[in-house]
This record gives sequence, C-alpha cells and structure tokens, in this order.
Amino acid sequence: MTAFPPAFAISPDQIDAQVAAFYAAVRRDPVLSSIFANHVQDWPEHEAKIGRFWRNAILRERVYDGSPMLAHRQAGDIEADHFPHWLALFDATLSATLPPEPAAAWSAMAHRIGRALSMGVSEARHLPGAVPRF
Repeated sequence: MTAFPPAFAISPDQIDAQVAAFYAAVRRDPVLSSIFANHVQDWPEHEAKIGRFWRNAILRERVYDGSPMLAHRQAGDIEADHFPHWLALFDATLSATLPPEPAAAWSAMAHRIGRALSMGVSEARHLPGAVPRF
C-alpha cells in the first residue's frame, strides 16, 4: 500500500488549533451559531470529528470515515447560501491561526469542498426533474 504525501505542510496540532478557533468563532457568529446549535450537542466531540476529517484530507491519515455530503444534505436547515459565509469565517480564522502559505493552501481546499457541499445541498432541495437554482 502506497502512502500519499500530505497535501501541504501542516501539523496535526495546527489543524486542531484551527478547528478549535473556527468553531469558537462559529458559536459567536449571528448567522451560523443557530444552525450549528441545532446539530452539535457535544462541541469537543464535534471538533475532534472535524479535526479527523481535515487530518484525513490534508495529512492523508485515514482517520475519518464519515460522509460530509450526506450530513449536510440531511441536516434540513443548511442552505447553499450559508457556504460563502462559512468560508469567509473559515478564511478569517485561517489568517489568524496559520502562516500565509498553509493558510492559502487550506483555504483553496476548503473552497473546493465548500463548492461541492453547496451544490449537493442545493440539489437535495429540488424535486426530481426540477431545474436546479444556483
């Protein structure tokens, strides 16, 4: 089995710090706080899970086995319009917690994932055969 190199240079501790700082910002955010409050009962558990997601995506650690698309599509109160706001807050947190190079690389990855999730959420809101709204 071939191990893939990390997507970019970052440590697990830096990932955990970013995740913790981001979700602290989410809990203060007037748009996102209520959405997350509907779904997250245990913040440390949620942050650990999302930390595993990012270590899987960035460091290729194979420590996450969830389905972000399914979770976001099934939530019911997440709209495609929430993702630009989410990404802006994520980018602001990256800028505050990381040096410019890994912040830019992580931002690019987050934006790709965010576009895919936004499209998936949008598709889930339409009846079969309906023309998607973007």
